[in-house]
Amino acid sequence: MFELGNVHWNQLLVLWGPTLLKAAAVLLVGLWLSRRLTAMVPPALSRFGFDPMLGNFLRNVAYIAAVVIVVVAALGTLGVQTAPLLAVIGTAGLAIGLALKDSLSNIAAGVMLVTLRPFKVGDVITAAGQTGTVREVRIFQSVIEGPDKQLHTIPNNLITTSVITNLTIQGIRRVELVIGIGYGDDIDLARKVALDQVRSDPRVLEEPGADVVVYELGDNAVNLGIRCFVKASDWFGTKTTLLERIKTAFDAARINIPYPQRDTHLYLYDGDGQRASLSAAPRTAPAASNDAAA
Repeated sequence: MFELGNVHWNQLLVLWGPTLLKAAAVLLVGLWLSRRLTAMVPPALSRFGFDPMLGNFLRNVAYIAAVVIVVVAALGTLGVQTAPLLAVIGTAGLAIGLALKDSLSNIAAGVMLVTLRPFKVGDVITAAGQTGTVREVRIFQSVIEGPDKQLHTIPNNLITTSVITNLTIQGIRRVELVIGIGYGDDIDLARKVALDQVRSDPRVLEEPGADVVVYELGDNAVNLGIRCFVKASDWFGTKTTLLERIKTAFDAARINIPYPQRDTHLYLYDGDGQRASLSAAPRTAPAASNDAAA
């Protein structure tokens, strides 16, 4: 039976102490160097004009690889045979890879995102059903900040398998308002009033020029498309401002903005089932039916 009292601690310290200290030093120094060296990747790539998104992604990948190398080196310092260990790690990695194929697809998707670069950090995009500003592309997921300041963490493979709409890559966006006017209103007057409001906003770009076109002859209104271009950062503010100004200007010019209406016709019937006029109908006559026509 093994008893601690029979262990010669002084001999163990003399025999294994230097080896343990060496392994601990390799581990601690290796981890410190891994963190410091991989932290230099993003600024180094930025100096050569690479996107920060690529630098952050490669930093994470390099750090994980460096940690694995440091741990194997520390075990080798202890006298552990690293060749069988590497074989075990490889076999375990294959098994884990098969079990985590979805996670590996996220890694592959992340590589595609940083290589093909359909967007960069700071761009406003729509992908996987979410719209927001790209904050980070990680190994497995990407982080998008919505307009309400909520962070959406989306698996990379969902982004690469969906339609990616980059809303800021061109630098400008089109503001498009659809406002209906009455069929009895003057289209040319409505066009002039709307264009005056659009062109008076300093955020609206002169080129491409603003215009007002008839989009549709709707059921209740003549729908006008009021279009102009602004800087991508001014899109939302300009849209809300123009909506308010055009509504106020239409009111001042007596241009109607119609809304759906419904006419209701009431018919009364006498006891013989004959339609009676309202003036001739008795007070006790039952209300037979109502029919509505739009």
